[in-house]
Amino acid sequence: MTTPPILEASGVVLRPLVVGDAEALFAAHGDEQTHHYWSGPAHANVAQTAQYIEETLALPGAHCWAVSEDGGEALGRIGLFVQREGVAEIGIIMRRDATGRGLASKAVTLVCEYGFTTLNLHRIAADIDPDNNASISLFLRAGFQREGLLRGNWKTHLGVRDTVMMGKLRE
Repeated sequence: MTTPPILEASGVVLRPLVVGDAEALFAAHGDEQTHHYWSGPAHANVAQTAQYIEETLALPGAHCWAVSEDGGEALGRIGLFVQREGVAEIGIIMRRDATGRGLASKAVTLVCEYGFTTLNLHRIAADIDPDNNASISLFLRAGFQREGLLRGNWKTHLGVRDTVMMGKLRE
């Protein structure tokens, strides 16, 4: 497990994600609407969110942060998962009460900068459900480009789903 550094911009602090963030993040992972396009159904309880965080942190190449305004309570989480040399995938989820304030945009920007500079990545990809317009918009605003559609790429609680692949290259 890699403990990433604290990343900061005006109005947002990304600090290392910890299992203790489960209670705050259950507001996202336990919310049917917020979790709709995630790879599995909304979590039933805080313990399930804690287990999910633990499993995520144990993934090889995982760099995971809690998204906060001041380094305190987790309003969301963002992860960068190095898949092979120079290439990573990014994912983010925010609590509904924390959306619309620019936190996700700032978090994606900070994590991409970290990936391209500190980790020396040349490509960061995002795997997004084609019906998740909010996520597609977030990544387009962050400079990602639509690269293609992978048909039937995931089997989730919604059934077999396609993926919109989005990517950003180091400039």
